Amino acid sequence: MSTIQTVKKNYALPIAMMYLLFFMIAFVTNLCNPMAVIVKNQFAATNLMAQLGNAANFIAYAVMGIPAGLLLKRIGYRKTALTALVVGFVGVFLQYLSGWDSVQSYWVYLSGAFIAGFCMCMLNTVVNPMLNTLGGGGKRGNQLIQFGGVGNSLAATFVTIFVGALVGDASKARISDATPALFIAMGIFLLVFIVLSFVQIPEPDQEKASEAARRPAQGGKHYSAFSFRHFNLGIIAIFLYLGVEVGIPTYVLQYLSTPVDAATPGFGMDSGVAASVAGVFWLMMLIGRLCGGLLGGRFSSRTQILFVSSVCIVFILLGMFLPTDIMMTFFGFEGATGQFVSAKIPVGMALLVLCGLCTSVCWGGIFNMAVEGLGRYTSVASGMFMTMVCGGGILIPLQGAIADVSGSFLTSFAVPLICSVYIFFYALVGYRNVNKDIVTD
Repeated sequence: MSTIQTVKKNYALPIAMMYLLFFMIAFVTNLCNPMAVIVKNQFAATNLMAQLGNAANFIAYAVMGIPAGLLLKRIGYRKTALTALVVGFVGVFLQYLSGWDSVQSYWVYLSGAFIAGFCMCMLNTVVNPMLNTLGGGGKRGNQLIQFGGVGNSLAATFVTIFVGALVGDASKARISDATPALFIAMGIFLLVFIVLSFVQIPEPDQEKASEAARRPAQGGKHYSAFSFRHFNLGIIAIFLYLGVEVGIPTYVLQYLSTPVDAATPGFGMDSGVAASVAGVFWLMMLIGRLCGGLLGGRFSSRTQILFVSSVCIVFILLGMFLPTDIMMTFFGFEGATGQFVSAKIPVGMALLVLCGLCTSVCWGGIFNMAVEGLGRYTSVASGMFMTMVCGGGILIPLQGAIADVSGSFLTSFAVPLICSVYIFFYALVGYRNVNKDIVTD
């Protein structure tokens, strides 16, 4: 019987649970976007205050990434996941509680968003190495992570549309309108907690750590994940990747919706149509992850990342330098009339949106390459990966600052361009494990 068949037969239920957790990571994270509309209305919050729920996710990753990795190493995958599910349930419940008539508290909502961010970080720390382990690493491990990413993208799309439909008129939005979505989140947390409580999953890191504890240090030296060059270069790649994944759709939307006579001039399009264009980026990520999962068993992570990063570089360059008067027709939702309409957009913006196909496989591929050969150091390495998600909170404002200083949104795409070049470099030479003399089993 083949390795793939064995994995499917023995670990089908654990893999399914990891996929559900992948879904929940995106569901709860992207819940912050429509919730910001609700919070702004219900608590008369400023735009800054309304977006702090989103910011709390980045802050939570920066704070919890390394502790989550240490926790994973100490108590294992299953117990860390169970702990994260409890934390997530509490975080979502606090957001629900903040809308009660007897509570009505913005700070309770923000606390809930922050606590939920801790959960997302912990779950990410678990699901990526767990799927890689269940797949036996290599191509199969990457394939499982890519399929998990499909559910992640699906959840991101679903929750935005679902909660938007529940809210309806933004000027009358209340947290109670989002109750069905919050109950779905809490229900899935509870379901997965119950199932994982009775399911046994491999705990290779704990077994290796136990064996390592009985052995003396190698030549008197103490090693860690940071002793591996390819890992250190990998976490830089994942930090920069967030600048590509988040930066491109964010500033496509900003450029298209900003008036032509603004200090940093834009295209002056209806914001609803502009959002429809930017939203295609996430649809492209879903399609790309599905393709990456289907092809993951045939092509290595390195091959996939080399291909998509090179295509991404070309698309960004074309998006920056193609004349903006070269247009194409796009169909989007016009906020002013509440109807789907056709609109002309620059071809360069369409190519930037297509970069979603390229970024789709980057997270799983970079992770897969960076932890290859780490053995017992994988758990702490996974925690450091989660910490580097804060790149999204650093590179996005940097891109905005470049747009302000240069007076051009198009110039600001130099940030994701440089990030993509580094990712190409990592897949070309940086991925190599040059520290094979370190014992990892």
